Amino acid sequence: MDISDIAKKLGLDNNKLLIRKAAEIRRLCDAQFDSSIIGVGEICKAVICMEIAATRLQILFDRQAAIKLSGMSEKAYSRSFNSLQNVIGIKIKLNVRELAVQFGCVRIIKSVQNVLTSYKERFLASLPASRRANADFTRPVFTAAAFYLCAKKQKLKVDKLRLIEVCGTSESEFSCVSTSMTDLCFDCVGISKEKKDAKDVKGNRDLLDVLPGKRRLEDGGYSSDEDVYSWQLASFL
Repeated sequence: MDISDIAKKLGLDNNKLLIRKAAEIRRLCDAQFDSSIIGVGEICKAVICMEIAATRLQILFDRQAAIKLSGMSEKAYSRSFNSLQNVIGIKIKLNVRELAVQFGCVRIIKSVQNVLTSYKERFLASLPASRRANADFTRPVFTAAAFYLCAKKQKLKVDKLRLIEVCGTSESEFSCVSTSMTDLCFDCVGISKEKKDAKDVKGNRDLLDVLPGKRRLEDGGYSSDEDVYSWQLASFL
């Protein structure tokens, strides 16, 4: 099934620009890797390419119809969508204000911005000086995690799965960043009953430390040695 057929089944066949963009993204996928390696079949790949194109062109897209057409479960589709998008290097731009409007939480905009600033400062302070210049906090998972934690702090309901879908990340990555953010910015987003002893906190160590032997110090702090660094820096920062 080619892109034109997919567009027709999704009621988007009258948008030639969208079809061209989706076909371009599909060619990029085919040139860079074999999607079957991550369990994405040809029909599902075409559908996902259509959604990525629609997102980039800001065209309304019926994801439920797309999931049905792909023949996958919603969870499997979301996972495949995120994997495909990450592999071909297409980045999602997430704006705090737009996110707040979308989820009906406009009042937390300032709080989210403050948390992101504090987290960046505190995370960088935990890194060796030589590593700080390479840190990149522009990935949407950071904005999404800060948004979710601020909403939770103020007892506002936010659909976490939908938020993860919007920011184009995975549940595990979102959870890891959220844990790290809670550990470093507990004064901003923490809830008293969730507070942990410094020596029991693991989330931030997983994010910052690469050597198991340096994950615990006598005082529960971090080593300032050059070798202590995030084992997932490539994917998080």
